[in-house]
Amino acid sequence: MARQTLGKRKRTLSQQQAAWALLAPFLATYCAFLVYPFFKGVWISLYDWNLLAVAMNPAAAKWVGLHNYVHMLWGRNITWGPVSHPIIQLLALAVLAGAFGLHRAGRLSGRSAIPIAIAALLIFLLLGFTPGEGGRWFDRRFWPTVGNTVLFVALAAPGTTIAALLLAAALNRETRMMAVFRTLFFLSQVLSVTVVTLIWQIMFSPTQGLIDNVIQVFGGSPVSWLTDPHFAMLAIVVTTIWWSLGIAMILFLAGMQDINREIYEAAALDNARGWKSFWFITLPNLKRTITLVVVLQIILHFQVFGQSHLMTQGGPDDRTQVLVRYIYQSAFRDSEIGRASAMAVFLFAIMSVFAVIQFLIGREKSE
Repeated sequence: MARQTLGKRKRTLSQQQAAWALLAPFLATYCAFLVYPFFKGVWISLYDWNLLAVAMNPAAAKWVGLHNYVHMLWGRNITWGPVSHPIIQLLALAVLAGAFGLHRAGRLSGRSAIPIAIAALLIFLLLGFTPGEGGRWFDRRFWPTVGNTVLFVALAAPGTTIAALLLAAALNRETRMMAVFRTLFFLSQVLSVTVVTLIWQIMFSPTQGLIDNVIQVFGGSPVSWLTDPHFAMLAIVVTTIWWSLGIAMILFLAGMQDINREIYEAAALDNARGWKSFWFITLPNLKRTITLVVVLQIILHFQVFGQSHLMTQGGPDDRTQVLVRYIYQSAFRDSEIGRASAMAVFLFAIMSVFAVIQFLIGREKSE
């Protein structure tokens, strides 16, 4: 008996050693390429760190503490108002009210409603800060850039979610033709950002593009989509929705195929077909998938870079300048690594909020 116990203990110990041996390469790579660069970036954000100067002389980096954060986030004579950015703030209030209403109606649990409400409230409050008369932000381009990024996310995330949901509902049939269409719509997801932006630059061309040619057929005038301040962001949003459609569509299809067919058959007996069955059966059963897709899209779209960089170079007049592109310019064009690192930490904080929301949703689903 004692030998058997000793044997089991030895076998358990060897399994643990094998597990650590298998995990060690991944942990070493993870720490070397993710954990260490992250903390190094936080440390650099506390320095006045000029890339070229420090490359020539490592002692050129000067400790400035939180100066980069203060310079980036605050300014002189900053005021707060409930309609400083009316569209986004009203949208945030609508999300806040929607989360509260769905929770009261029992359609959204507290664990899902509270993080969504907190995120909407933070967006509403933070976007209310603007420079008053004679005031200005210390970094004049930072907050407009954050506003552009939030606007992009506010348009692209719901747009992708709604388009993917409708597409999945249309393709949720077990036929060969539907399988072909699913493959065709998913193909955009595997293209690189360079190919995607090249395709849509041609589509948006005012002389050769398909969109303007269609507009002219109906008697309209050509639009300079990528150089007009009113349409440039919209063009990037349309490009991004087309590019991001594949994964969201697959998630919705998986969610729809998990719904019990007997529910639809019972509803059909009550003459609930088509849009009625979609509204009263499909949507309620997809609420967790919808929330998950929205959160994933928000996290993904906050990192937008290639579309803005390749299609409009952040223009016209910085209307499509987004946060990641501004970080890139500060670091590698202006050589201000410390300031760029502070902005990267700020972006990480925003992403962390939505990552926590995603974690809570996933935990709720597993329970």
